[in-house]
Amino acid sequence: MVQYSPALDIAFAAIADPTRRGILERLGQADASITDLAELFEMTLTGMKKHVQILETARLVTTQKIGRVRVCKLGPRRLDEETAWIATYQQMLNDRFDRLGRFLERTQGE
Repeated sequence: MVQYSPALDIAFAAIADPTRRGILERLGQADASITDLAELFEMTLTGMKKHVQILETARLVTTQKIGRVRVCKLGPRRLDEETAWIATYQQMLNDRFDRLGRFLERTQGE
């Protein structure tokens, strides 16, 4: 039976968007305000807040209000489960290609 992981689905959905991946890359360098991120990505504050909220739900980003500024930083999730899933999938594909290669070697002389 196939087992689904809601946390895995949420994280993959969060990083599926190039803007959100860019936000994570930027926050990997240093914390930033939502205003700074919106300017960097040439986006409205409302649009950036939505992206940040999705990343927060996935626990990839945390925010903290300091005075009137909401500061974003990388969250506690380290994508270990996602990395393991990708490695398993990659191994499955490699195994299939290896079997195909062996089959082609066996049948090439026929």
